[in-house]
Amino acid sequence: MGFGQGLSGLNAAAQNLDVIGNNIANSGTVGFKSSSATFADVYANSKVGLGVQVASVNQRFTVGTISATGNQFDMAIDGPKGLFRVQDPSGNILYTRNGQFFADKDNYIVNAQGHRLTGYGVSGTDLTPIMVPVGNIPPRATDSVTTKTNLNANAPVIHPTSSAMVPGQIVLDDGTSPVTHSYTVNANGEVVWDTPPAPGTYTTGDGTSTVEIIAGTPLAAGSLPPPDAGAGENAFVAAVVGHPFDPNNADSFTHSLPISVYDSLGNAHQLTQYFVKRESATAGESTWEVYYRLNGAEIDSHPDTSPAELTFSSSGLLLGGGTQNLSIVNPGGTNSPADNLNITLAYGGSTQFGGEFSPNFTQTGYPTGEYAGMSIAADGSIMANYTNGESQAMGYVALADFNNLQGLQPVGGNAWAETGASGGPVVGRPGTNGLATLQGQSVEESNVDMSQELVNMIIAQRTYQANAQTIKTQDQVLQTLITMR
Repeated sequence: MGFGQGLSGLNAAAQNLDVIGNNIANSGTVGFKSSSATFADVYANSKVGLGVQVASVNQRFTVGTISATGNQFDMAIDGPKGLFRVQDPSGNILYTRNGQFFADKDNYIVNAQGHRLTGYGVSGTDLTPIMVPVGNIPPRATDSVTTKTNLNANAPVIHPTSSAMVPGQIVLDDGTSPVTHSYTVNANGEVVWDTPPAPGTYTTGDGTSTVEIIAGTPLAAGSLPPPDAGAGENAFVAAVVGHPFDPNNADSFTHSLPISVYDSLGNAHQLTQYFVKRESATAGESTWEVYYRLNGAEIDSHPDTSPAELTFSSSGLLLGGGTQNLSIVNPGGTNSPADNLNITLAYGGSTQFGGEFSPNFTQTGYPTGEYAGMSIAADGSIMANYTNGESQAMGYVALADFNNLQGLQPVGGNAWAETGASGGPVVGRPGTNGLATLQGQSVEESNVDMSQELVNMIIAQRTYQANAQTIKTQDQVLQTLITMR
């Protein structure tokens, strides 16, 4: 036994302790991957080995615990396959599992080392540094309004024009002689006499009823007896009060529904729909007219003389008029000229049942909004959120994978560099090509198992002590040999 074997064992054990110590030191480093030393025996045309050598130091690319941080720029790779692709200030491409990012002064998303995160644009396959999507989102003009509602089947019919009063006659007898009086009934249901009888109590022509006339008090039509042709009385029909559509007269419409719509500049306008129940010309059907106002003004494409018409079956289901088109010229006027608004209104699914008016609507437009923050979706899409409640995909984070992760060269700063041994990177969006997905506002903790590392340290220490003992034993044998006479 020579000193060489013991010395190689000491050296290997010392390197193993270095690896273990490095793991323990980085147990709190985000995205750190623990390493382990592998050993190989040494032979040189000898039956007896010449000791041990460190064959390699391998990193374990297992997934660490994912922890939520709440930082909008943080992201964790939720799976074993994938590395963030970053660009250092010199333009070199590096790879990392550390998802701690923030925005620098130029609005690039960078890590603590100043490496810029790279990804794809909304379209195309070019890889470029990702920037924070600051600025306003452009407005979108409303081009569609969907209204699904129930119109109350029990609502009274509203007549657009007044009907003529139909005259009637009644024979009244004051006890002296019967007299035939002509009358009409006005819109308030009051009897209007052609020649009013004097105040008093009268017997009708058939002698079965009495009518009392009081000075200064209108006689209600309902107080007249039922018509009796045999007594010379004629039936009467009260006048129908007409209510031509007028948005300022609540009696001229049944329901109203105001909706905010937006022009090409993002300015809001109030589109109001007025639903009016009409008398249907078809038996077994119900008819509703819909009038439109934009900011209180009549719309040329649907003037009051040509409202939209909705028809419903006796089952309350929509039969016709489910789609209407509005064309509004320059809704912003001279102060804020905007593109013409062309809106398709859809009433599909609306009903006419014996229930309350219950509207539900959606519209496709929105105003401009300021950038409020961003979030990362599982597929790597960078979603910009705006103060108007809208969100918009501004790009996609790119992930890379290698056939031989052990071939990557650690360069410090939680990063690796590509080598010939690792092979070329396979780059794609998260969730594609077998790549892992992302988890936003989270980071991947170190995968160091502290308990295991402490056990490994004890084993390495014992190995070191045992190799030191072999050297001590060799020294004693050599000392015995020297002292022989």
